[in-house]
This record gives sequence, structure tokens and C-alpha cells, in this order.
Amino acid sequence: MMSQYRMTVDLNVLDHLGINLYSNMAAVLTEAVANAWDADASTVDITIDPDSKWIKIEDDGIGMSVDDMNEKYLRVGYRRRKMDPVHGTRTAKGRPVMGRKGLGKLSLFSVANVIEVQSFKDGEAHGLRMTVDGIKKSVDENSQYYSPEPLEPDKIDVKQGTHILLKEIKRQRLGRSISALRKRLARRFSIIGEAHDFKINIDGVPVTIADREDLNKVQFLWELEGSDVDTSSAGRLLEKEVLPNKLDAWDSGRIVRGWLGTVAKPKDLDSDEAGNLNGIVVFARGRLFHENILDKLNDGRLYTKYLTGQIEADFLDLDDEPDIATSDRQRIQEDDPRYVDLIAFLKSRLTQVEKRWSEWRKKHEVEKAKEMSPALGEWIESLPPGYQKSAETLIANLSALPVEHEEDKKLMYKHGILAFERMKLRGSAEEFVNNVDDVETLLSVLADRDVLEASLYRDIVKSRLEAIKDFQDLLDEDAKEKVLQKYLFDHLWLLDPAWERATSSEVVESRLKEVGVIIDDMTKKEELGRVDIAYRTNAGKHIIVELKRAGRKM
Repeated sequence: MMSQYRMTVDLNVLDHLGINLYSNMAAVLTEAVANAWDADASTVDITIDPDSKWIKIEDDGIGMSVDDMNEKYLRVGYRRRKMDPVHGTRTAKGRPVMGRKGLGKLSLFSVANVIEVQSFKDGEAHGLRMTVDGIKKSVDENSQYYSPEPLEPDKIDVKQGTHILLKEIKRQRLGRSISALRKRLARRFSIIGEAHDFKINIDGVPVTIADREDLNKVQFLWELEGSDVDTSSAGRLLEKEVLPNKLDAWDSGRIVRGWLGTVAKPKDLDSDEAGNLNGIVVFARGRLFHENILDKLNDGRLYTKYLTGQIEADFLDLDDEPDIATSDRQRIQEDDPRYVDLIAFLKSRLTQVEKRWSEWRKKHEVEKAKEMSPALGEWIESLPPGYQKSAETLIANLSALPVEHEEDKKLMYKHGILAFERMKLRGSAEEFVNNVDDVETLLSVLADRDVLEASLYRDIVKSRLEAIKDFQDLLDEDAKEKVLQKYLFDHLWLLDPAWERATSSEVVESRLKEVGVIIDDMTKKEELGRVDIAYRTNAGKHIIVELKRAGRKM
């Protein structure tokens, strides 16, 4: 029985699939570059008019015949992977085909009102011109199709591959600068370079891995097993580790390649030109699949503010599995099992990253801080062993805060130490350290630093009064002289307040014993009429104290 129903597609959908779908130049050029890759091109040359009136995209790929142009390029929704039995999934060079939906060519209308395409194949060159006005006219006339006009023969100059000329550029979508475009385009492909026989040039200058501006800022790097990460531009790299590239439950064919890295300071990830580098880019088949999957992990731990990375998960774009990328390739269908698996994998690996990051950051930031302020090292060493680890974590957290000038940093360390000491007395030093992860938190903690300082002085005075009381008790109990001597030598400030920080020196003390100034033998002491002698140092001065019985003549 013949159906009485039929579905039709109006040309008006082109407004939604092309003209109004993309919002930036980098995303549009990504589609053109991907088409060049699928055409087995080795080089893509992008030229931008200095006055921003036109953009030219030229590749040296296999080109298109007139039939190819009509049946493939001008056919909206042409699914090469399904409809090309020979090179649908792999090109003649063996490249995995990037295109899937057959909509990418429409992206050009997002940035230009006029598009001229010319191509060369089998010794024949031809070309056409498409316009937004022409498409809209066909829509208004309820036409079933749009017919681009042929290019004038004298305007066709292509000798190899395909040339695309974008005219009447929508300047609001051109972006900030050529430099910014280069960096953003570099972050949209993982197949750039000689290793893949694929080069992209913008105004004659090659786009390189270094243009991504992420690895050159990385301090700590985690490379997924089996990945060949080029670290030649990673001039700040201090530590590196290899992580497993799959979960235990995965089959052998499902792996993730790439790297994760952290920088020294969150501000290192701020870039007006390259975009926000504080994220993890996901590639599949060599092209951008998700701009930042880090936002989807719901991980609010401190280390994520320092995190960047690029991973490749080809299992997200398998030929025999449903397409889970949205039309503009800005998002993924998040309920797909493959996406769920990737999220689980990243959460597992990032737990490892966070643990090692804390260790490495403490190690390097604390050493750097000690070099800048030796007093910090002395303070840490003076703490009981149980507090030293927390103190190092505090210094590492403080070092990462955006404080530029050295004097300001020293002041910050001073108040941080003051707060730590007070919190230590309260038994909450660990909690304080864990909460110092940004400037606002630190300022709120130190807002009452005057009160904290006054409290510390109160505790010092209280401690001194207790020490005096204890010594008085020893006198009242008529304690032995040896007990009194030891107490006074341990609290020299009772003799002179200036000797508050007096310390001993085993080396000097041993030498004094060698020459007979300090004597351990009690019989010899009595012969010489000495009660006892102690040696200390204070502020670079040598202090030798000899105690005598009260009333003894000197």
C-alpha cells in the first residue's frame, strides 16, 4: 500500500545547520582543515587578507570532479563513512576519516556571505560560487534545491587539490588576531606535523604544537602509557610520570593516549589568545571532540586550578557505533556508555595526579621558598616532627598564591607562620593548612592577625611567668645545685632577657672541654672551685656562663 505521508526537508534548515551554527573562526576553519585531511592533503595553506575582507583556504589533496562536487560536497548530510564503500572509513593514504555528519561545509557560511570553491581532479579544473543571499532567495521561493553559480573561467586557477575563498567576512566572528587564530587552531588537531604528513600554514607560517602554549608552561607532567608526547617545548618541566592508559575492565582495543599536566600558578593558564588553558581537551581521530571535559568531572579540589591536558580517545568516534557528537561538535551525548567510561577513567587517573601533585609541589615550592627566605627553613626545622609536614604544605600553598614581589611574599609567609603557630596551639593547624587555597581565604584567616599576635604574646608571657614560678618552687624546695644549674642553663633568659634565643653548639663545646674550660669530672671541678660552666651562642655572640654559690667572692 502506497503511503499517503512524506517527509520533506526545507532549505531553511541551512540557517540552523550552517549560517547560525558556529560562532568563531577557529571552529569554522577546523571543518575546512578536516575536509583537507580527508582529501589526503599534505599541506593546508590559510591566507587572511590584512583588511579582513577575504580568507583563502588551499589544500593539495585529491580534489573533486564536478560529479564529486554535486554528489558529495554540495550534498548536505552526505555520510562518507556509510556511503563510500572504498574509502569511507579510511582514505587512500590510510588515514582515519574525520568527517561524519556531512554538515561541516556549511560552517563556512557562519563567517562569510560569499563562498567560492574551485577544485582540480583528473586533469580538469572547475569552480562555483555560493552566497547567503542566493540560499535565502531559494528559501523564499520555496525551491527544492539551491543552484550555485559557476565561476568565470578566468577566475579558476587551481592546479591541485581544492581552493576555497571566503568573501564578505563577518568581522565580528573573525576573532582577535592572526596569532590568536593560530593558537586556537593548533589546539583543535593532534595530527599536525611531519609525523602525520600534515601541515597547516597561516599566512605562510606553519602552525606547530608549540602554538598550543600549554606544554611550555607545564611544571609536572603525567604521560599516558604508550603516548609519544613531544616535550621539546616544555622548558619548565620538573617532574614526569607515566600512568596506565586504560581501566582494568576495558578490552585491549580501548585505550586513551595523551597527557595531563599542572603549572606552577593558575595565572599561567590564562591566555587571551590561546583561550582558557585550564581544562582537558579531548580528541578523536586526530581532531577536537570536546573542548574541555574537566568541567564535567565535578572535581573541586585545589589541583584542578593548575590542570591542563590533551587526551585522545578514538573509541568515542567508532565507525560502527552511533555518533555522539552534537552538530556543532561542541558537546557530547553524556549518557553514552563510551562517554561514561571516559569520565570514570579520568576520575581514576586524576586521583593519582592529585596525590603526586601534592608531593611534587611541596618538594619544589618549599625548597624555592627556603632559598628566598632562609628563616622559613629554620622555622620548619624547629617544629615538632608531627607538624613539619603540615608546615611544608602551608608554605607550598602560600607560594602558589598570586603574589609577585619578594617583600610581599615574605610578609605573607610571616603572617602565615603566625596563623599556623596560633592554630597549632588550638590543635587546628591541619584544618588551617587545607583551607588556604586562594587569596580570599588567606585574607579572611589573617584578617585578625593583630589579635593572633597579641594572643601569642599573651601565651609567651604566661609561659615565662610559669617558668619563673617553677624556678621559685625549686628554690623553696631547696633543690640541689645541679638541678638549679640545669634549669638556668635551659632558661638563660632568666639571667638576661637578651639571651632568649641562645642555643648550644656541640662543636665549640667539645673544643672548650679539650682546653679545660668546661669540665665534666666533678672531682676536678671541686679542686678548681667551679660550680659549673655552660656555653651558648646568641645572635652570633659567644656566651660562657659560670654559676657560683650565692655569697661566694669573685
